[in-house]
Amino acid sequence: MTENVYAYKIGDSLYLNITNKCTNECVFCIRQTSNKLTEYSLWLDKEPDLNELLSAAGDVSRYREVVFCGYGEPLIKADLVIAASRALKERGAAVRIDTNGQADLIHGRDIALELAGSVDAVSISLNASDAMQYVSICRPQMGEKAYWAMLDFIASCKTHIPKVTLSVVRWPGVDIEKCRAIARNLGVEFKVREYFGTFTY
Repeated sequence: MTENVYAYKIGDSLYLNITNKCTNECVFCIRQTSNKLTEYSLWLDKEPDLNELLSAAGDVSRYREVVFCGYGEPLIKADLVIAASRALKERGAAVRIDTNGQADLIHGRDIALELAGSVDAVSISLNASDAMQYVSICRPQMGEKAYWAMLDFIASCKTHIPKVTLSVVRWPGVDIEKCRAIARNLGVEFKVREYFGTFTY
């Protein structure tokens, strides 16, 4: 059995890998390729509890930010993210979450409200300008309603979290300008992620 990697570094940021579960199966996901985000394998045999995660994070004051982003959707483990974010904030960390935006649909409650005060930024993967295309590209387990739930989550994040960014992977058929307009209309930031072969960054 390989060592479970709960924390890994990229540049001056620390990333937290807390689950391999995801409610999407995006066509461009790095999980579908042989590429890796780090020199370590991010596949987990065991998900961390709060103590294990904070221990793996260590001295977070050394990093520009701490990001919940690994090989799964972090807000599947919303209670862990909420508790860990509060603890990390108390240690002086700037906290960001990278998410598919389906947390409220998964848990049936307003997750952004519970993250208020302990999360500085959230990056939400939009990836399509309409629900039909979202289903085709992101292949959500919960179908088209996942897209509409994501838009509601974005609005809630804008109310409760200081910085909200929508990201889109440049992919055939995706109208980047329509996606940019969605972000503009919602009053949030926008980022395009380029896709090179089998890797997005």
